[in-house]
Amino acid sequence: MEQWVYEIDGNIPLTGEAKVQGSKNAVLPMLAASILQTGCVCFRNCPDIEDVRCMLQILQYIGARVRKEGEELYISCEQIEKHEIPAKLAGRMRSSVLLVGALLGRMGEAAMRYPGGCVIGQRPIDLHMEAFRALGSSIWDQEGLIIAKGCGLQGAAYTFPRVSVGATENAILAAVCARGETCLHNCAREPEIGHLCDFLRKMGADIKENGAKICICGKKKLHPCTFTVPADRIAAGTWLIAGAATRGEIALSGAPVSEMQALLELYGKMGGQYEVKSGTLLLHSRKLSNPAALVQTSGYPGFPTDLQSPFLALCATINGKSCIRETIFEDRFRAAAQLRRMGADIRIHGRDATVYGGILTGAEVLAEDLRGGAALVIAGLAAHGHTKVSGIGHLERGYMELCGTIEQLGGRCIRQKAN
Repeated sequence: MEQWVYEIDGNIPLTGEAKVQGSKNAVLPMLAASILQTGCVCFRNCPDIEDVRCMLQILQYIGARVRKEGEELYISCEQIEKHEIPAKLAGRMRSSVLLVGALLGRMGEAAMRYPGGCVIGQRPIDLHMEAFRALGSSIWDQEGLIIAKGCGLQGAAYTFPRVSVGATENAILAAVCARGETCLHNCAREPEIGHLCDFLRKMGADIKENGAKICICGKKKLHPCTFTVPADRIAAGTWLIAGAATRGEIALSGAPVSEMQALLELYGKMGGQYEVKSGTLLLHSRKLSNPAALVQTSGYPGFPTDLQSPFLALCATINGKSCIRETIFEDRFRAAAQLRRMGADIRIHGRDATVYGGILTGAEVLAEDLRGGAALVIAGLAAHGHTKVSGIGHLERGYMELCGTIEQLGGRCIRQKAN
């Protein structure tokens, strides 16, 4: 199998304008939800990334027909014939687990191996299984195979014992076609859950959101629709951080500014300046020089864990001491070891990272997960000299045309075969 790398020449301030791609974390549950109707749904602004391609392969395997016309993606779900997802597909990404809730709603049964994705710590699916049981499904683990049977799902009240984005989404998918009313309490509040509810409502679902409470009146049948995938707040945040790390001035058209407040507030405290004009976020980072006293990840609307690794790279470029605390995943400082190869002074103590910023130097580094890979690219863009990033398959799970966007912003990044 051919291996590809990113070759980056750094120490160039990013300048120019780029359009923010459609949201990876929003579209994946929507693609799973598309099988809850029996016609053809159309997605606009769907990002062309590896995770989307993998989800489409799964949908095609179970019987959906997929076609792309220009920038529109069509998914026809008249004949969903299979309820078991092969291990080779389920193992490629975490979001494949969302097909369990959707298949329960569509066919009354589902089976799949445990989902794959990035290695960033334990990501158990026990909350998903408990929510399915609350709706009347039988679900068990048979030697690593998750088997769920739930013909005639019944609405129920269920309180998540801890907040989980994926479990909230999966419970919604299972409940929209269940009999009666379902009330979910202590739900995650990430914007992607609201976007999923918007999509389901456009297909005819009856869903009411009230903070951490979501109530669903089940419908026997949903109908096709056309839906525009919203902009990706994590991709937008990644480009903001890349501009900040290179002390550049960039414009992000279509950035979901209302979903980026925690990052923008922090960016301002660090010396960055921004304004919004005609739907474009203008970012001025030339005066950014203040280290971060303490940044702590948390669920929305707090600082997102998906931007913790890129932010770690930014802090490594700023003179002084910055502190980052990771509260969501226990192994999300994996990028630190690779950043040290570039001269970063990062010290890990449990879930806390202390960064003493300075000058980074280009090196050969390995991306081990999606957002950690983004951190290495950002560090390469800011570093003096040449950086080679391998393991870029992780990055291409979530970022669309990454090298092209960097070149568009005046940076130097080439995707080429590894030597």
